[in-house]
Amino acid sequence: MNHTELLGLIAGLFTTVAFVPQVVKIWKSRHAKDISLAMFAIFSTGVALWIVYGFTIGSLPVILSNSITFALALAILALKLYFRD
Repeated sequence: MNHTELLGLIAGLFTTVAFVPQVVKIWKSRHAKDISLAMFAIFSTGVALWIVYGFTIGSLPVILSNSITFALALAILALKLYFRD
């Protein structure tokens, strides 16, 4: 693994882990009233496209970080729908 890929993995780790507190907060509070459904739907679509792009260019950091981010974003979307007011 070269320095560029390592940098990409570290950057992906931080941007991906940033979603974990939001998932935990929604789960603990049992509401997602202030979460924008449209924003997370658009964001999830963009992240899915990043995954396709990652496979196209063969970039492990892009594929891994966006795959995990996609799962977390889908979790937020699912919790938003599950905890509807």
